[in-house]
Order: sequence, then C-alpha cells, then structure tokens
Amino acid sequence: MQRRQGVNNMWLGRRIGVLMGGLSSERDVSIASGEAVAAALAERGHDVVKIFVDHDLDLVLRAERVEVAFIALHGRFGEDGCVQGLCEMLGIPYTGSAVLASALAMDKLKTKELLRQHNLATPAHYVHRRGQGRAVEQHGSFGYPAVVKPRAEGSSLGVSRVLDEEELEPAIELALAFDDHVLVERFIEGVEMHVAVLAGQALGAIEIDAHGIYDYPARRGHGQVTLVTPPRLSPERLRGVLTVAERAAAALETDGLVEVDLVLSSRGNEFVLEVDTLPQLSPQGLVARVAAAAGIGFGQLVDEVLDSATLHVGGAAGRSRHRRQQERERVVPTLRVQHPEHH
Repeated sequence: MQRRQGVNNMWLGRRIGVLMGGLSSERDVSIASGEAVAAALAERGHDVVKIFVDHDLDLVLRAERVEVAFIALHGRFGEDGCVQGLCEMLGIPYTGSAVLASALAMDKLKTKELLRQHNLATPAHYVHRRGQGRAVEQHGSFGYPAVVKPRAEGSSLGVSRVLDEEELEPAIELALAFDDHVLVERFIEGVEMHVAVLAGQALGAIEIDAHGIYDYPARRGHGQVTLVTPPRLSPERLRGVLTVAERAAAALETDGLVEVDLVLSSRGNEFVLEVDTLPQLSPQGLVARVAAAAGIGFGQLVDEVLDSATLHVGGAAGRSRHRRQQERERVVPTLRVQHPEHH
C-alpha cells in the first residue's frame, strides 16, 4: 500500500477543531488523545484550535469558526454518532465514520449481529437487561469462563472475566453501572490481536498478552501486559488476520482510522470482538505502534486521518456541495467575514 509522505495540503489554511474531552467516562483518555493530535497537527503547519466538548458544542464550533473537525472523542456522545450528526447538520466535515457506522460499532450487540450476517466469527453471547431477574438463572448452562461487558461502552470499562456463578452477579452489577443492557460472551482462549485499519486497508497488527483480558486497568498500564508488533504469527496467518479485520471494518461501513479487536483461538480460528471507530491516538497508543511498525510516524498518521475528513450525509452530492463551497470561499474569501452565520 503506497503511503503519502509530507504534509496534507488539503486542509492547510483551514481552521481545524480538535474535539476532545466530552461527556463520557473516557474524558481523560480523550483529552490525552486530543492533546497529542493537536500538537502533531500544529507541528505540521495546520491552524488548530482545541475544542473541549460539553453541552454547548454547537455554539463553540460556530464561535471558533471551525471548518473541519478532528474527532478525538471516546465513548458515549463522542463515537456513537451524536457528535457526527451535529457536524453533519452544521456542514462541518469530520474525521472518522459516518453517523450510522459510528452508532452500530458502539453498540456491541448490533456489531455482533452484523458480523454474523457477513460470516465473520464472533463469540457466542446473550444479553442481560436491567430488572430481568437473577443473572445466574439466565446464564443456565452457558458455561464458564465468560466475559461480561456493558452493551455500549468503550476502553473496556465495566468489563470482567468470570470463572463461576459466584463472580457472575457482581460482574453484571459492575457492567450495569455503565449501561442498562449487559453482554455476556463466551470466553475464547487464545491470543488477542488488535489491527489498525486506515481507509479500508490494514496497516498491521499488535499482539497483546494481558495475562487474562485486556480490561480498563490493563489499558491504563496496570498489571502485566506484553505488546508485540509485528505479532508472532506466520506470514500466512497474519494475512488471514488482517483480511478478517478489513472485512469487519467493511461490514460496518466504517471510514478513516479503525481498530479491530480479535482473538485467535488455539484451534486456528479468528473471532472478532469489537470494532472501534475512534481508537486512542497517542504516540504510545496501540494504533500508533502498529503504524510505526509499518513505517508511518505519528505526525503522518494524524495527517492521513485528517485527510479522510468529509461530510457523509447526501453521499457524493453532499461532498460535492462542500467542495463547491470551498471553491467559492477561495474565490471570494470575504464571504466568511460578511456572512459568519453560514459557518
């Protein structure tokens, strides 16, 4: 895959708002991503403003005259389609996936349903709803170990591995603190892999040995976690893993930079766990490590993500309308000053 070198000229001179923080439990993670992204873009000559997302996001975007949004949000109201929908309404091109793909990927149950429709293996599961009764009775003969997680939450918040029925109820209660619906999955013994996919093509993979599950504490550097890139796989097996990740990203019709989480069973099968449409972006993050192994520095990676910014609603017609607006502003740049309400 040929990678573009140098600085992205498409958005040079345009006001780029890096959206960070937000209203989810992952606010601190988002701020770390946003700060790293803003620094990388500024270093490459872009006009950058940091946007700390709150309930007045629409007002701030207008006040700061943001012309393109680099979304560095994580969790609810960030990667679930809400902010993407706002950008569509305001006519501000944005990075990442469209509204529907963002919402579907955030919903782990809908993700699994789509994966199965596209003949992609994913662990067996069932859903426990708040007020449904005792989880142990619903669990029945499902078996152990199992993984309990909120239906729609990121960064592995509220995720537990349970070994018996004594651990099941507390794990369910923990997950219910984040969502009214809890997903209970069969635990697949194997090697966890995370694949970075950019513009539909896999950049590579990283192998994760968390000595259990890669939960929130493990993601934050607590406990023994071994990261290996490139992963310890044969070239043929690695190609298979990358192909599965690309198919998973395509099944949800994602755009931009995506992180696909898989587990490789000891029997040689690949199971897709999740698809993250707004992975953490920092020089030390998993996606950046994968990109670095592929010869792509963090600054170039951020620039290529910016290059994917677009409006999705209306398809080609909507994008053409945006391009025509850009051309008008280049010819008559005073339009933005004379009619600020248009932005």
